[in-house]
Amino acid sequence: MSIVILFYKFIYIKEPEKLAKLHKEICSSLGILGRMIIAEEGINATFEGSYEAIEKYKTFLKSDARFANILIKESTGNGKAFTKLKIKVRDEVVALEAGSFDIEKETARELSANELAKWYENNEDFVVLDLRNDYEIASGKFEKTIDPGLANFRDLPSKLKELENLKDKKVVAVCTGGIRCEKATCL
Repeated sequence: MSIVILFYKFIYIKEPEKLAKLHKEICSSLGILGRMIIAEEGINATFEGSYEAIEKYKTFLKSDARFANILIKESTGNGKAFTKLKIKVRDEVVALEAGSFDIEKETARELSANELAKWYENNEDFVVLDLRNDYEIASGKFEKTIDPGLANFRDLPSKLKELENLKDKKVVAVCTGGIRCEKATCL
């Protein structure tokens, strides 16, 4: 049985190249495949490996004080999610191309599923801004969804004029893993 893990964290990384090399060595030694992007603004990764390998990797990751409290999402894998290991250093961990943000201070607060359900039950006045790519939205969406028509997340800054009418509304941002929502709500 294999395990797929997904995690990200916005945190300043002084030497992303050095961290990339270290993670590549550890993942390679454990037989873990997948992808990781490291930038000065943080990390973003999805890996697959055996249960034992993933547990060792998680212990390694959390031994770094910067990632001690990182949220790691897990699911059962089939051993075929990835064909190789790619760990790259980029300018951003999720490309928005809109400058840098202080994610911790500028991002919107997280809304629980229960709170959102209550908003629907109480027929609150709000909209859902779906930050997924167009092909992801085609698989399904929430009621009250506004589709900004993103072929790629980095298209969002060019759509801001079209979204100006939302400026004074209560807006719930949704995405697949949380990383886009954190960054987009800063914008």
